[in-house]
Parts: sequence; structure tokens; C-alpha cells
Amino acid sequence: MMRRPLAVASALVLALTASGCGYNTIQTLDEQVNQAEGQVKVALQRRADLIPNLVETVKGFAAQESTVFTAVAEARSRLAGAVQTGSLAEMAQANAALNAPLGRLLAIAEAYPELKSNANFLQLQDQLEGTENRIAVARQDYNTAVQEYNGYIRRFPYVITAKIFGNQAREYFELTAPEAGEAPQVEF
Repeated sequence: MMRRPLAVASALVLALTASGCGYNTIQTLDEQVNQAEGQVKVALQRRADLIPNLVETVKGFAAQESTVFTAVAEARSRLAGAVQTGSLAEMAQANAALNAPLGRLLAIAEAYPELKSNANFLQLQDQLEGTENRIAVARQDYNTAVQEYNGYIRRFPYVITAKIFGNQAREYFELTAPEAGEAPQVEF
């Protein structure tokens, strides 16, 4: 009669001990995901911050293109707002929505040869291209961190630790359909 409660208690202690395995690793991997998410936000915010300077530079040469400027400003505002919310889905959608008006803005330069040779415009164009690369790298780093974290918390005995402490799988930063596989054209 005494053996049964002792066996149950032993099994419970063993399960709790096994489930304690990996707690620190789960926390470390979770922080890596948070850090990578922060890098995505920084890269997207940098892109949003470059847009007004690019618009102002083009405006000086092509004032009659006000509808393009308005569309870029609205899309940039949505991107900046999405970065502030922290929602990966909203950030991906807002980033994709910025591609079309930004592409039209950059296409305006084709009609203005003096704009294409403007040092400020060329510098902004290079910064934008570099930012697009940073976004791609940050997104890839984030998804790699999420994959490592999600994989770890699904393995035994770490799944027990994750469930006890409420750790859940993290969301990947997915490309939306208009954005998938396409970066905005900044080459002239």
C-alpha cells in the first residue's frame, strides 16, 4: 500500500526533473528570436525612414508627379505604423504594399536624366538597396532563430518544460504574395 504513493511520487519527481532540462536553453533561444525580430523591425524602420528623403529629392525634379508622392507617403506611413505594432504579419503586408509606389517613384528617375546623376539621389538609391539587403538578411536570421526555437521546444523532454512555462511556437516572418521573390527595382 505504501509502495504505490512512493512510486507515484518518484515518477512525479523524475518527470519534473526531466522537464526542467532545457529551461535555460529555451530562454536563450527565445531571446535569440526576440533579438532577430528586433533586427527585422530596425531594417524595416530604416527603409521607412529613407523614403521621405528619396521623395523630397525626386520632388525637386518632378513636382508634377504628386499622386506617386502621395502613394509613397501613405505606404511608408503604413510600414512605420506596422513596425510600431510589432505584428509580423502587418509588417510583411505593409512592406509589400510599399514596393509598388516605391517602384513608380524610382521609375520617375528614368524621365529625368539630371535626377539620375544627382549625388543625393544616387546616395539614397544605394542606401535603399543596402537596406533591402539588410531586410532580407534580418528576415532570414529571424526565421532561422524561430526554426531553432520551435524545433527545440517540440523535442522531448523539452516539450514538457515548454508546456510547464507556457512557451509556444513562434510565428515565421512570411513573404506576402506580391513581395515573394521580388525586391523593388532600384537599378537604372
